[in-house]
Amino acid sequence: MPKPKNSSEVTLDSTNLRKNFVWNLIGSTAASFLSLFLMMIVTRLNGIDDAGIFAFAFSTASLFTVIGTYSGRTFQVTDKNRKTTDSDYFYLKIVTSITMLIIGLIFCFIRGYSGDKILVIMSLVGYRVFEVLSEWGYAVIQKKDRLYQVGRSMVIKTLLSLAGFFIVDHLTHNIALSCAMVIFGHLMPMIFYDLPNLMRTQFKFGEFNPKKVQYLFKIGFFTFGFTFLNLYVVGAAKYALDSAGDNSAQTIYGIIAMPATVLSLVGQYLIQPFLTNFKKFFASDANKFQALVAKLCLAIAVIGTVCVLAAWLMGLPVLELLYAIELDGNTWNLVMIIMGGVFGALVLVISTALVTMRHTSDQFWIFCVVSLMTLGISHILVSWGGIMGACLSYLTSMILLFGMYLVVFLYRMRELRQDPDREVRRAATE
Repeated sequence: MPKPKNSSEVTLDSTNLRKNFVWNLIGSTAASFLSLFLMMIVTRLNGIDDAGIFAFAFSTASLFTVIGTYSGRTFQVTDKNRKTTDSDYFYLKIVTSITMLIIGLIFCFIRGYSGDKILVIMSLVGYRVFEVLSEWGYAVIQKKDRLYQVGRSMVIKTLLSLAGFFIVDHLTHNIALSCAMVIFGHLMPMIFYDLPNLMRTQFKFGEFNPKKVQYLFKIGFFTFGFTFLNLYVVGAAKYALDSAGDNSAQTIYGIIAMPATVLSLVGQYLIQPFLTNFKKFFASDANKFQALVAKLCLAIAVIGTVCVLAAWLMGLPVLELLYAIELDGNTWNLVMIIMGGVFGALVLVISTALVTMRHTSDQFWIFCVVSLMTLGISHILVSWGGIMGACLSYLTSMILLFGMYLVVFLYRMRELRQDPDREVRRAATE
Protein backbone atom coordinates (compact mmCIF):
# COMPACT_ATOMS: atom_id res chain seq x y z
CA MET A 1 0.00 0.00 0.00
CA PRO A 2 1.44 3.41 -0.98
CA LYS A 3 2.61 5.62 1.81
CA PRO A 4 0.40 8.74 2.31
CA LYS A 5 2.03 12.10 1.73
CA ASN A 6 2.85 14.14 4.79
CA SER A 7 1.78 17.78 5.10
CA SER A 8 5.16 19.17 4.04
CA GLU A 9 5.07 17.14 0.80
CA VAL A 10 1.53 18.32 0.07
CA THR A 11 2.56 21.94 0.71
CA LEU A 12 5.58 21.49 -1.55
CA ASP A 13 3.38 20.06 -4.34
CA SER A 14 0.92 22.93 -3.96
CA THR A 15 3.68 25.54 -4.04
CA ASN A 16 5.26 23.94 -7.10
CA LEU A 17 1.89 23.84 -8.90
CA ARG A 18 1.35 27.55 -8.27
CA LYS A 19 4.90 28.38 -9.33
CA ASN A 20 4.56 26.26 -12.46
CA PHE A 21 1.24 27.87 -13.37
CA VAL A 22 2.38 31.46 -12.83
CA TRP A 23 5.68 31.16 -14.69
CA ASN A 24 4.10 29.13 -17.49
CA LEU A 25 1.51 31.89 -17.81
CA ILE A 26 4.15 34.62 -17.96
CA GLY A 27 6.49 32.66 -20.24
CA SER A 28 3.79 31.55 -22.68
CA THR A 29 2.51 35.13 -22.86
CA ALA A 30 5.97 36.47 -23.59
CA ALA A 31 6.70 33.85 -26.27
CA SER A 32 3.32 34.19 -27.96
CA PHE A 33 3.45 37.97 -28.00
CA LEU A 34 6.94 38.08 -29.49
CA SER A 35 5.57 38.19 -33.04
CA LEU A 36 3.09 40.89 -32.05
CA PHE A 37 5.79 43.18 -30.66
CA LEU A 38 8.17 42.50 -33.53
CA MET A 39 5.37 43.35 -35.95
CA MET A 40 4.80 46.62 -34.08
CA ILE A 41 8.47 47.51 -34.45
CA VAL A 42 8.58 46.69 -38.17
CA THR A 43 5.35 48.58 -38.89
CA ARG A 44 6.60 51.73 -37.19
CA LEU A 45 10.24 51.65 -38.36
CA ASN A 46 10.03 50.02 -41.79
CA GLY A 47 6.58 50.81 -43.18
CA ILE A 48 3.52 48.87 -44.31
CA ASP A 49 5.13 46.93 -47.20
CA ASP A 50 8.04 45.57 -45.16
CA ALA A 51 5.58 44.76 -42.38
CA GLY A 52 3.60 42.65 -44.86
CA ILE A 53 6.74 40.74 -45.83
CA PHE A 54 7.61 40.21 -42.16
CA ALA A 55 4.09 39.03 -41.24
CA PHE A 56 4.09 36.48 -44.06
CA ALA A 57 7.65 35.34 -43.28
CA PHE A 58 6.86 34.81 -39.59
CA SER A 59 3.75 32.81 -40.46
CA THR A 60 5.71 30.70 -42.97
CA ALA A 61 8.50 30.04 -40.46
CA SER A 62 5.88 28.96 -37.92
CA LEU A 63 4.52 26.46 -40.44
CA PHE A 64 7.97 24.99 -41.03
CA THR A 65 8.54 24.82 -37.28
CA VAL A 66 6.06 21.94 -37.18
CA ILE A 67 8.52 19.93 -39.27
CA GLY A 68 11.16 20.58 -36.61
CA THR A 69 9.02 19.86 -33.57
CA TYR A 70 7.45 16.92 -35.44
CA SER A 71 5.22 15.31 -32.81
CA GLY A 72 5.64 18.20 -30.34
CA ARG A 73 6.28 18.67 -26.63
CA THR A 74 2.85 17.37 -25.58
CA PHE A 75 3.55 14.04 -27.27
CA GLN A 76 6.94 13.72 -25.53
CA VAL A 77 5.64 14.72 -22.08
CA THR A 78 2.63 12.37 -22.21
CA ASP A 79 4.57 9.49 -23.81
CA LYS A 80 3.80 6.34 -21.79
CA ASN A 81 5.77 4.10 -24.15
CA ARG A 82 8.94 2.70 -22.55
CA LYS A 83 10.47 1.70 -25.89
CA THR A 84 12.07 5.13 -26.32
CA THR A 85 13.92 7.70 -24.22
CA ASP A 86 14.32 11.47 -24.25
CA SER A 87 17.67 10.93 -25.97
CA ASP A 88 15.86 9.33 -28.89
CA TYR A 89 13.59 12.38 -29.07
CA PHE A 90 16.66 14.62 -29.16
CA TYR A 91 18.16 12.80 -32.15
CA LEU A 92 14.76 12.99 -33.82
CA LYS A 93 14.78 16.79 -33.40
CA ILE A 94 18.25 17.04 -34.96
CA VAL A 95 17.05 15.21 -38.07
CA THR A 96 13.81 17.18 -38.31
CA SER A 97 15.56 20.52 -37.76
CA ILE A 98 17.93 19.90 -40.66
CA THR A 99 14.96 18.83 -42.79
CA MET A 100 13.13 21.99 -41.78
CA LEU A 101 15.98 24.22 -43.02
CA ILE A 102 16.25 22.38 -46.33
CA ILE A 103 12.51 22.53 -47.00
CA GLY A 104 12.48 26.23 -46.12
CA LEU A 105 15.08 26.94 -48.79
CA ILE A 106 13.27 24.80 -51.37
CA PHE A 107 10.01 26.64 -50.64
CA CYS A 108 11.64 30.05 -51.15
CA PHE A 109 13.16 29.09 -54.49
CA ILE A 110 10.00 27.42 -55.77
CA ARG A 111 7.98 30.55 -54.94
CA GLY A 112 10.59 32.68 -56.69
CA TYR A 113 11.13 35.12 -53.82
CA SER A 114 13.71 37.89 -54.04
CA GLY A 115 16.93 37.96 -51.99
CA ASP A 116 15.57 40.10 -49.15
CA LYS A 117 12.43 38.00 -48.70
CA ILE A 118 14.48 34.79 -48.68
CA LEU A 119 16.81 36.23 -46.03
CA VAL A 120 13.91 37.27 -43.79
CA ILE A 121 12.15 33.91 -44.10
CA MET A 122 15.32 31.85 -43.55
CA SER A 123 16.45 34.02 -40.61
CA LEU A 124 13.12 33.34 -38.92
CA VAL A 125 13.32 29.65 -39.81
CA GLY A 126 16.81 29.65 -38.23
CA TYR A 127 15.50 31.12 -34.98
CA ARG A 128 12.76 28.51 -35.01
CA VAL A 129 15.38 25.74 -35.17
CA PHE A 130 16.69 26.83 -31.77
CA GLU A 131 13.11 26.99 -30.54
CA VAL A 132 12.63 23.38 -31.66
CA LEU A 133 15.68 22.22 -29.71
CA SER A 134 14.50 24.23 -26.69
CA GLU A 135 11.10 22.51 -26.81
CA TRP A 136 12.83 19.15 -26.51
CA GLY A 137 14.67 20.31 -23.39
CA TYR A 138 11.49 21.86 -22.01
CA ALA A 139 9.77 18.47 -22.21
CA VAL A 140 12.57 16.84 -20.18
CA ILE A 141 12.39 19.61 -17.56
CA GLN A 142 8.59 19.55 -17.44
CA LYS A 143 8.58 15.82 -16.71
CA LYS A 144 10.48 16.68 -13.52
CA ASP A 145 7.66 19.08 -12.57
CA ARG A 146 9.84 22.15 -13.16
CA LEU A 147 7.63 23.96 -15.66
CA TYR A 148 8.49 27.24 -13.95
CA GLN A 149 12.03 26.97 -15.38
CA VAL A 150 10.51 26.69 -18.85
CA GLY A 151 8.48 29.85 -18.27
CA ARG A 152 11.52 31.79 -17.08
CA SER A 153 13.49 30.65 -20.11
CA MET A 154 10.77 31.90 -22.45
CA VAL A 155 10.76 35.31 -20.76
CA ILE A 156 14.55 35.70 -21.05
CA LYS A 157 14.54 34.71 -24.72
CA THR A 158 11.68 37.05 -25.57
CA LEU A 159 13.26 40.05 -23.87
CA LEU A 160 16.69 39.48 -25.45
CA SER A 161 15.15 38.94 -28.90
CA LEU A 162 13.02 42.06 -28.67
CA ALA A 163 15.91 44.23 -27.48
CA GLY A 164 18.30 42.96 -30.14
CA PHE A 165 15.73 43.25 -32.93
CA PHE A 166 14.73 46.80 -31.98
CA ILE A 167 18.30 48.09 -31.65
CA VAL A 168 19.46 46.64 -34.98
CA ASP A 169 16.32 47.66 -36.87
CA HIS A 170 16.46 51.16 -35.41
CA LEU A 171 20.07 51.54 -36.56
CA THR A 172 19.90 49.80 -39.94
CA HIS A 173 16.21 49.55 -40.98
CA ASN A 174 17.16 46.10 -42.30
CA ILE A 175 14.62 43.48 -41.18
CA ALA A 176 16.74 40.53 -42.36
CA LEU A 177 19.67 41.62 -40.16
CA SER A 178 17.26 42.38 -37.32
CA CYS A 179 15.79 38.87 -37.55
CA ALA A 180 19.31 37.49 -37.07
CA MET A 181 19.26 39.07 -33.60
CA VAL A 182 16.25 36.92 -32.72
CA ILE A 183 18.47 33.89 -33.37
CA PHE A 184 21.08 35.34 -30.99
CA GLY A 185 18.36 36.08 -28.41
CA HIS A 186 17.39 32.41 -28.32
CA LEU A 187 20.82 30.82 -28.61
CA MET A 188 22.43 32.56 -25.62
CA PRO A 189 19.77 31.57 -23.03
CA MET A 190 19.85 28.02 -24.39
CA ILE A 191 23.55 27.78 -23.56
CA PHE A 192 23.63 29.65 -20.26
CA TYR A 193 20.19 28.90 -18.76
CA ASP A 194 18.45 25.94 -20.41
CA LEU A 195 21.47 23.64 -20.51
CA PRO A 196 22.31 23.99 -16.77
CA ASN A 197 18.64 23.35 -15.90
CA LEU A 198 18.64 20.29 -18.10
CA MET A 199 21.76 18.93 -16.40
CA ARG A 200 20.11 19.35 -12.98
CA THR A 201 17.42 16.85 -14.01
CA GLN A 202 20.18 14.18 -14.04
CA PHE A 203 19.49 13.64 -17.72
CA LYS A 204 22.19 11.78 -19.63
CA PHE A 205 22.43 11.38 -23.39
CA GLY A 206 22.17 7.86 -24.68
CA GLU A 207 23.66 6.49 -27.86
CA PHE A 208 22.12 7.29 -31.22
CA ASN A 209 19.84 4.44 -32.28
CA PRO A 210 18.55 4.83 -35.87
CA LYS A 211 15.82 2.22 -35.33
CA LYS A 212 14.38 4.09 -32.36
CA VAL A 213 14.45 7.39 -34.24
CA GLN A 214 12.70 5.67 -37.12
CA TYR A 215 10.15 4.32 -34.63
CA LEU A 216 9.50 7.85 -33.32
CA PHE A 217 8.99 9.05 -36.89
CA LYS A 218 6.42 6.31 -37.32
CA ILE A 219 4.40 6.81 -34.13
CA GLY A 220 4.56 10.59 -34.35
CA PHE A 221 3.63 10.92 -38.01
CA PHE A 222 -0.07 11.53 -37.52
CA THR A 223 0.58 14.09 -34.76
CA PHE A 224 3.03 15.87 -37.04
CA GLY A 225 0.62 15.64 -39.95
CA PHE A 226 -2.38 17.17 -38.22
CA THR A 227 -0.24 19.84 -36.52
CA PHE A 228 1.29 20.87 -39.84
CA LEU A 229 -2.11 20.95 -41.53
CA ASN A 230 -3.51 22.86 -38.55
CA LEU A 231 -1.03 25.69 -39.11
CA TYR A 232 -1.76 25.59 -42.83
CA VAL A 233 -5.49 25.95 -42.13
CA VAL A 234 -4.84 28.85 -39.73
CA GLY A 235 -2.55 30.60 -42.24
CA ALA A 236 -4.37 29.67 -45.48
CA ALA A 237 -5.80 33.18 -45.88
CA LYS A 238 -2.27 34.65 -45.66
CA TYR A 239 -1.08 32.36 -48.44
CA ALA A 240 -4.06 33.35 -50.58
CA LEU A 241 -3.22 37.03 -49.98
CA ASP A 242 0.45 36.36 -50.80
CA SER A 243 -0.60 34.84 -54.13
CA ALA A 244 -2.46 38.09 -54.82
CA GLY A 245 0.88 39.90 -54.27
CA ASP A 246 -0.52 42.69 -52.05
CA ASN A 247 1.89 43.35 -49.15
CA SER A 248 -0.25 46.15 -47.69
CA ALA A 249 -3.31 43.85 -47.48
CA GLN A 250 -1.05 41.22 -45.90
CA THR A 251 -0.03 43.77 -43.25
CA ILE A 252 -3.61 44.77 -42.41
CA TYR A 253 -4.78 41.16 -42.22
CA GLY A 254 -1.72 40.26 -40.13
CA ILE A 255 -2.58 43.02 -37.63
CA ILE A 256 -6.26 42.07 -37.45
CA ALA A 257 -5.36 38.38 -37.06
CA MET A 258 -2.93 39.04 -34.18
CA PRO A 259 -5.64 38.96 -31.46
CA ALA A 260 -6.43 35.35 -32.42
CA THR A 261 -3.01 34.58 -30.95
CA VAL A 262 -4.39 35.64 -27.58
CA LEU A 263 -7.10 32.99 -27.75
CA SER A 264 -4.60 30.31 -28.71
CA LEU A 265 -2.50 31.52 -25.81
CA VAL A 266 -5.45 31.12 -23.43
CA GLY A 267 -5.69 27.49 -24.48
CA GLN A 268 -1.98 26.99 -23.84
CA TYR A 269 -2.25 28.71 -20.45
CA LEU A 270 -4.93 26.34 -19.33
CA ILE A 271 -3.57 23.15 -20.87
CA GLN A 272 0.18 23.13 -20.07
CA PRO A 273 -0.11 22.91 -16.24
CA PHE A 274 -2.60 20.04 -16.64
CA LEU A 275 -0.71 17.84 -19.12
CA THR A 276 0.23 15.39 -16.39
CA ASN A 277 -3.43 15.39 -15.23
CA PHE A 278 -4.56 14.49 -18.73
CA LYS A 279 -2.20 11.53 -18.62
CA LYS A 280 -3.23 10.47 -15.09
CA PHE A 281 -7.01 10.73 -15.57
CA PHE A 282 -6.93 8.94 -18.92
CA ALA A 283 -5.22 5.99 -17.27
CA SER A 284 -7.43 5.95 -14.15
CA ASP A 285 -10.82 7.72 -14.50
CA ALA A 286 -12.69 8.40 -17.76
CA ASN A 287 -15.23 10.67 -16.04
CA LYS A 288 -12.54 12.91 -14.56
CA PHE A 289 -10.78 12.95 -17.93
CA GLN A 290 -13.89 14.19 -19.73
CA ALA A 291 -14.70 16.61 -16.90
CA LEU A 292 -11.23 18.17 -17.24
CA VAL A 293 -11.77 18.68 -20.97
CA ALA A 294 -15.25 20.14 -20.37
CA LYS A 295 -14.02 22.59 -17.71
CA LEU A 296 -11.19 23.83 -19.90
CA CYS A 297 -13.57 24.29 -22.85
CA LEU A 298 -16.05 26.17 -20.66
CA ALA A 299 -13.31 28.49 -19.40
CA ILE A 300 -12.25 29.25 -22.98
CA ALA A 301 -15.86 29.88 -24.05
CA VAL A 302 -16.38 32.40 -21.23
CA ILE A 303 -13.10 34.21 -21.88
CA GLY A 304 -13.79 34.12 -25.62
CA THR A 305 -17.18 35.79 -25.19
CA VAL A 306 -15.56 38.62 -23.27
CA CYS A 307 -12.91 38.98 -26.00
CA VAL A 308 -15.55 39.20 -28.76
CA LEU A 309 -17.37 41.98 -26.90
CA ALA A 310 -14.09 43.81 -26.27
CA ALA A 311 -13.15 43.51 -29.95
CA TRP A 312 -16.51 44.99 -30.99
CA LEU A 313 -16.31 47.89 -28.55
CA MET A 314 -12.67 48.93 -28.63
CA GLY A 315 -10.63 46.46 -30.68
CA LEU A 316 -9.79 48.68 -33.65
CA PRO A 317 -8.78 51.78 -31.63
CA VAL A 318 -6.37 49.64 -29.60
CA LEU A 319 -4.82 48.06 -32.71
CA GLU A 320 -4.53 51.46 -34.41
CA LEU A 321 -2.77 52.81 -31.34
CA LEU A 322 -0.34 49.87 -31.26
CA TYR A 323 0.50 49.76 -34.96
CA ALA A 324 -0.09 53.37 -36.06
CA ILE A 325 -2.13 52.20 -39.09
CA GLU A 326 -5.67 53.24 -40.09
CA LEU A 327 -8.06 50.27 -39.77
CA ASP A 328 -11.48 51.87 -40.32
CA GLY A 329 -14.14 49.52 -41.66
CA ASN A 330 -12.56 46.38 -40.19
CA THR A 331 -14.70 45.92 -37.06
CA TRP A 332 -16.60 42.92 -38.40
CA ASN A 333 -13.36 41.48 -39.75
CA LEU A 334 -11.82 41.66 -36.28
CA VAL A 335 -14.91 40.09 -34.68
CA MET A 336 -14.75 37.19 -37.17
CA ILE A 337 -11.08 36.66 -36.33
CA ILE A 338 -11.77 36.61 -32.58
CA MET A 339 -14.66 34.17 -33.00
CA GLY A 340 -12.43 31.95 -35.12
CA GLY A 341 -9.76 32.17 -32.43
CA VAL A 342 -12.25 30.94 -29.82
CA PHE A 343 -13.12 27.88 -31.90
CA GLY A 344 -9.40 27.33 -32.53
CA ALA A 345 -8.66 27.37 -28.78
CA LEU A 346 -11.47 24.86 -28.17
CA VAL A 347 -9.93 22.61 -30.82
CA LEU A 348 -6.58 22.87 -29.02
CA VAL A 349 -8.11 21.50 -25.79
CA ILE A 350 -9.84 18.59 -27.52
CA SER A 351 -6.71 17.90 -29.57
CA THR A 352 -4.63 17.62 -26.39
CA ALA A 353 -7.11 15.08 -25.03
CA LEU A 354 -6.99 13.04 -28.25
CA VAL A 355 -3.17 13.16 -28.31
CA THR A 356 -3.14 11.84 -24.73
CA MET A 357 -5.51 9.05 -25.84
CA ARG A 358 -3.16 8.50 -28.82
CA HIS A 359 -5.95 9.00 -31.35
CA THR A 360 -3.68 11.03 -33.59
CA SER A 361 -4.72 9.41 -36.87
CA ASP A 362 -8.27 10.71 -36.33
CA GLN A 363 -6.95 14.26 -36.15
CA PHE A 364 -4.77 13.77 -39.21
CA TRP A 365 -7.75 12.78 -41.36
CA ILE A 366 -9.86 15.63 -39.95
CA PHE A 367 -7.21 18.10 -41.02
CA CYS A 368 -6.79 16.46 -44.42
CA VAL A 369 -10.48 17.09 -45.11
CA VAL A 370 -10.52 20.61 -43.67
CA SER A 371 -7.25 21.58 -45.41
CA LEU A 372 -8.64 20.62 -48.82
CA MET A 373 -11.83 22.56 -48.11
CA THR A 374 -9.85 25.56 -46.82
CA LEU A 375 -7.59 25.58 -49.88
CA GLY A 376 -10.61 26.22 -52.08
CA ILE A 377 -12.51 28.42 -49.63
CA SER A 378 -9.59 30.78 -48.92
CA HIS A 379 -8.79 31.50 -52.57
CA ILE A 380 -12.45 31.96 -53.49
CA LEU A 381 -13.22 34.26 -50.54
CA VAL A 382 -9.99 36.28 -50.83
CA SER A 383 -10.64 36.79 -54.56
CA TRP A 384 -14.17 37.89 -53.71
CA GLY A 385 -13.63 40.05 -50.64
CA GLY A 386 -9.92 40.67 -50.05
CA ILE A 387 -9.28 41.15 -46.34
CA MET A 388 -12.93 40.49 -45.41
CA GLY A 389 -12.83 37.27 -47.42
CA ALA A 390 -9.64 36.25 -45.63
CA CYS A 391 -11.26 36.79 -42.21
CA LEU A 392 -14.41 34.89 -43.24
CA SER A 393 -12.25 32.06 -44.57
CA TYR A 394 -10.47 31.79 -41.21
CA LEU A 395 -13.73 31.72 -39.24
CA THR A 396 -15.30 29.12 -41.53
CA SER A 397 -12.27 26.85 -41.25
CA MET A 398 -12.22 27.02 -37.45
CA ILE A 399 -15.95 26.20 -37.19
CA LEU A 400 -15.49 23.20 -39.48
CA LEU A 401 -12.55 22.00 -37.38
CA PHE A 402 -14.39 22.34 -34.08
CA GLY A 403 -17.46 20.50 -35.33
CA MET A 404 -15.43 17.53 -36.58
CA TYR A 405 -13.23 17.41 -33.47
CA LEU A 406 -16.22 17.42 -31.14
CA VAL A 407 -17.89 14.50 -32.93
CA VAL A 408 -14.69 12.40 -32.91
CA PHE A 409 -13.93 13.18 -29.24
CA LEU A 410 -17.40 12.14 -28.06
CA TYR A 411 -17.15 8.91 -30.04
CA ARG A 412 -13.72 8.07 -28.59
CA MET A 413 -14.91 8.89 -25.06
CA ARG A 414 -17.72 6.37 -25.47
CA GLU A 415 -15.10 3.73 -26.37
CA LEU A 416 -13.04 4.68 -23.31
CA ARG A 417 -16.02 4.27 -21.00
CA GLN A 418 -16.99 0.92 -22.49
CA ASP A 419 -13.56 -0.66 -22.00
CA PRO A 420 -11.04 1.63 -20.27
CA ASP A 421 -8.41 -1.08 -19.76
CA ARG A 422 -8.35 -1.93 -23.46
CA GLU A 423 -8.04 1.72 -24.47
CA VAL A 424 -5.21 2.38 -22.01
CA ARG A 425 -3.34 -0.70 -23.24
CA ARG A 426 -3.85 0.36 -26.86
CA ALA A 427 -2.54 3.86 -26.16
CA ALA A 428 0.53 2.45 -24.39
CA THR A 429 1.54 0.57 -27.52
CA GLU A 430 1.26 3.59 -29.85
